[in-house]
Amino acid sequence: MQVDANDTQLVIITGMSGAGKTVAVQSFEDLGFFCVDNLPPALLPKFLELMKDSSNNIQNVALVMDLRGREFFDALFDSLDRLGKEEWLHEQILFLDAEDQALVSRYKETRRSHPLAKEGLPLEGIRRERKMLDELKGRSQSIIDTTSLKPKELRERIIENYRQQEQQVFSVQLVSFGFKYGVPIDADLMFDVRFLPNPHYVEHMRPLTGLNTEVSSYVFKWTDTQKFLEKLKDLLHFMLPQYKREGKSQLVIAIGCTGGQHRSVALAEHLSEYFSSDFVTHVTHRDIDKRKGL
Repeated sequence: MQVDANDTQLVIITGMSGAGKTVAVQSFEDLGFFCVDNLPPALLPKFLELMKDSSNNIQNVALVMDLRGREFFDALFDSLDRLGKEEWLHEQILFLDAEDQALVSRYKETRRSHPLAKEGLPLEGIRRERKMLDELKGRSQSIIDTTSLKPKELRERIIENYRQQEQQVFSVQLVSFGFKYGVPIDADLMFDVRFLPNPHYVEHMRPLTGLNTEVSSYVFKWTDTQKFLEKLKDLLHFMLPQYKREGKSQLVIAIGCTGGQHRSVALAEHLSEYFSSDFVTHVTHRDIDKRKGL
């Protein structure tokens, strides 16, 4: 979906309590967005009328909606359906998520109670909230997993994704990871490369990573690797333009091996460089240093 430069940009920030919505809305403020925190969904139609008024000259808006306004939450889906009919408006839902354990730790650090478990354990409220937000997460165009992100890293991610929102720059984020540490919940596409020969079993390569030339050469020398890359590149050559045409601003492609240190790192680096001539690409190695801490 192509966005006209004169269209009003609306980002609805929502997601799990404790997942970073405060940092997110501050980041949008830094980008020059007009921001409203905790807008009740029932008031969204009225707010749209104010936005549509040309005398307000509001072009970029970010609204935080979460369970603090849960008494109005049933009205949200009606409001979202209305948004899709507004031709003058380009809207996007940004959903912030994190693993249960990370959310519990954050609540313990702040000594705050969960809004859905005032008298109970934070985990009880987190599970209730996750169930309530499940459908909304499915309607979100962008999902960011903040489990392992520091506030500064979340801010950088948002600024990277939205600072040129009016140009609708499409970017491809390659993420290497280790299945032993869990899968990235914000991935759009995920590929398992644990079937490829593993440098971990070559003793002198064990402490190295896929960023090392010797390791990457080992990964790529096998026929299975070459066949896999040929088929994967062909698939992505077809899919990436389709995602861009649909209006998606970022596609997260996760490449996973056992520990996220060798094979996935080498392949993510290779794919990022390969597609960089056609798309804006970024590469992140989530678990590359995990083994050092074991």
